[in-house]
Amino acid sequence: MATYTVTLTDAEDKALRHVALEPQEWIDNAVHNRCRIAMDEIYNAEVERMVADPDITTIPADKDAVILEANVLSAAERLAVTETEEVSNGD
Repeated sequence: MATYTVTLTDAEDKALRHVALEPQEWIDNAVHNRCRIAMDEIYNAEVERMVADPDITTIPADKDAVILEANVLSAAERLAVTETEEVSNGD
């Protein structure tokens, strides 16, 4: 399990408290919702890949298991690939 910390300036904290009744709860909800969206994207792409692969005869029923076993690149890895492609294309 990963733990992340967010540090806000006094002005940012004041602004967040203006729009959120419980800032920590708002931050938790925002992060968890973004993770849910990314998990849905990974899961759907992985199930689509597995269904198209005739060598795969079973798909795990556990969504987390599918996501954890998926061979996906991190955002940093995808950026590095994009930058490498741009250099090789002369962009």
